Amino acid sequence: MTDVDRQIARTTDLLDRTRERTLAQRRRARGGTSLAKRAGLIAGADLAIIVATIVVGWIVPIGMGGALLAGALLVAVTLILAFARLSTPVAPERLAQVPLKALPAKTEQWLETQRPALPAPAQMLLDGIGTRLDMLSPQLATLDEQQPAAAEVRKLLGEQLPELIRGYARVPEPLRAQARNGRSPDAQLTDSLKLIDDEIREMSAQLAQGDLDSFATRGRFLEIKYRDDKAT
Repeated sequence: MTDVDRQIARTTDLLDRTRERTLAQRRRARGGTSLAKRAGLIAGADLAIIVATIVVGWIVPIGMGGALLAGALLVAVTLILAFARLSTPVAPERLAQVPLKALPAKTEQWLETQRPALPAPAQMLLDGIGTRLDMLSPQLATLDEQQPAAAEVRKLLGEQLPELIRGYARVPEPLRAQARNGRSPDAQLTDSLKLIDDEIREMSAQLAQGDLDSFATRGRFLEIKYRDDKAT
């Protein structure tokens, strides 16, 4: 192994470790945000119940039965908010109608619901795609919806990516690892997700450089490539 090869290997290893740390930080931040939001909702709801009980007690004596009822309501509301789903993911067929600046977050939220049904390599790729979507989100906040670039982003995140996952889900589970025309649906899914991951990276770079004209050309290339490689 030459010095150049060793340097490349060290750089690759460093990038891999950096990526893993970034993914871990994203998971911790997402979990922390969810817990904080839940705690805030519980505190607000419990406070509202307590205040309402006090106000009613001033007007009409509630007695021991009323106090027990208020206590039971506090417990019930706390348990419901502690375990209930805080938000409902957008249906994949509606992703194309989501406002552009919210599209990366909504796409990532929907992808998380599909994660358990995907093979391990695809799950790892979803982590990377999630990181890129986080980076892309603030860039889209200032992008005009009428720009051709906006249409290409919407096509990729709101149509092609969801259809890829849904197409894979339609394959019977026993057949997903079996090769068909040289590749299994699992392999086709992984290859297509790699392609989409690269495309999101290129889109982010082009937005950062203000190079919006190249979106249409890349979008047409992706559409052709994706149509050949998607898991069906």
